[in-house]
Amino acid sequence: MSEYKLGIVESRFADIIWQNEPLASSELAKLAFDKLEWKKSTTYTVLKRLCDRGIFANENGTVKALISRTEFYALQSEEVVNDSFSGSLPAFVAAFSSRKKLSYEEINQLQDMINKMRG
Repeated sequence: MSEYKLGIVESRFADIIWQNEPLASSELAKLAFDKLEWKKSTTYTVLKRLCDRGIFANENGTVKALISRTEFYALQSEEVVNDSFSGSLPAFVAAFSSRKKLSYEEINQLQDMINKMRG
């Protein structure tokens, strides 16, 4: 699942696509120039790389996502939990909350999610 890992700049580029899709590849090149100061060749090189990973598609000059931003980051999160915590979500939350105190609101949000999952 390493095809779903993005560097910081790739993430910014992917966000441009997710925020504007579907869009013409020429429009993407203009947005990447405006927001990232990329040349057209850089845009098309990175786009091809992300298309090869199955995140985006460039069909007939129209760029669209093959997976949503939410789904992409969910897959990344699952990979972190699986790789670093042997798939244990409670172990991940324990590690996360040992360094960052959860606010009362965050605790309530987590409890609401748990309650919804229980049905």
